[in-house]
Amino acid sequence: QVQLVESGGGLVQAGGSLRISCAASGRTFSSFDMGWFRQAPGKDRDFVAAISKSGRVTDYSASVRGRFTISRDNAKNTVYLQMNSLKPEDTAVYYCAADIRPLGVVSPLQREYEYWGQGTQVTVSS
Repeated sequence: QVQLVESGGGLVQAGGSLRISCAASGRTFSSFDMGWFRQAPGKDRDFVAAISKSGRVTDYSASVRGRFTISRDNAKNTVYLQMNSLKPEDTAVYYCAADIRPLGVVSPLQREYEYWGQGTQVTVSS
């Protein structure tokens, strides 16, 4: 079992920055890839970013590439999402997720992620 707890969400003005975190427990954190997804009101949950077990490989959706940065600290069992140049369309509940496949590559597919956090709200005002 893996427990994931997101934190750091809040209200920010357009153009601002925010960093959200996800703390993991229950299994060896460095043994799984991590992803961030988001769900805006009335929309499906979408991929945002993913990072490999070691942190050396990352992937981003086109809508956030160049503005968001995913990182992880395996010593702290935590994955981060640094969000810069935020736009109102970034408003959503942000979820972190764990992909526990031992030989997988970073994936944008929700079905590859077995464990999910409860989400943290990010609201960007115009």
